Amino acid sequence: MLKYSIKRLLQSLLTLFIIVTVVFLLMRLLPEEGYFGDAYEKLDEAQKEAILTNMGLRDPLHIQLINFYKNLLKGDLGESITFRPKVPVMEIIKDKVPYSLYFGLASIVISLIVGVTLGIAMARNKSKFWDKFGTGYVVFIRAVPAAVYFLFIQIYITGIFKLPMLFKINDPKTWILPTISMSLGGIASYAMWIRRYMVDELNKDYVKLARAKGLDSKKIMVRHVFRNAFVPMAQYLPATILFTIAGSIYIESLYSIPGMGGLLVEVIKRQDNTLVQALVLIYSSIGIVGLFLGDILMAIFDPRIKLERKGGAR
Repeated sequence: MLKYSIKRLLQSLLTLFIIVTVVFLLMRLLPEEGYFGDAYEKLDEAQKEAILTNMGLRDPLHIQLINFYKNLLKGDLGESITFRPKVPVMEIIKDKVPYSLYFGLASIVISLIVGVTLGIAMARNKSKFWDKFGTGYVVFIRAVPAAVYFLFIQIYITGIFKLPMLFKINDPKTWILPTISMSLGGIASYAMWIRRYMVDELNKDYVKLARAKGLDSKKIMVRHVFRNAFVPMAQYLPATILFTIAGSIYIESLYSIPGMGGLLVEVIKRQDNTLVQALVLIYSSIGIVGLFLGDILMAIFDPRIKLERKGGAR
């Protein structure tokens, strides 16, 4: 287990290094206008060159990359250019994290409770009401573009229940619809996974043997079927949780929530290249960390998985 964990950690660090480098190089291909904001048209060529030189953008590319990594190891992601000029990127992100953290954690709790419960009900009532209801819900969420039902919720549900349309920090009622909207996709995913894997487990010989021995059906479902069905899902759970906590780009923008997701949309519009670069790196890191934790979590849930075999086979 330890050997495999170290190997996967090194692979994750290598992947992160490649992503960081590629993102850095791609950002250097963007038009230089993004480094000046609204002041671009007001500056002459000499002033522009002086600003770019001062920012280190006239150094050779490999020198820029080395300096970037030196600052990155110190926790310095640079300063905002147009969004909040001269303000450190980490300070801006620090102000946004609490909003995304609250909505992320709240939606995860709702998604897990409702999704897993629905998935179990679907598996236990195959081809009956709850299975048909859950299947219909999953198909709807998967088939209809998220923007459609998010807008429907914002426009019509706010009117039916007399809820404010946009987020306000001092009004708890404005927190309800964004949280529910953010959890809809997770509910569908967890229900679909649990239902699928539990149905697979229910058809296996060990379940038939347990029933033949007269074991209580509830004990079989909880101690054996559900636990084994949860193992494949565990691999994707950390990544899902981390991305949810990091913020929903569309929902935060839709409800004007000052979180991480809405921030990314805003800085792209303003061409704040430094802040865009920092946010892309953060989201990339979240994805890699999520996959790494998923592999470890999968081994913890199912000790039968041999993670240290040659080639990392399972």
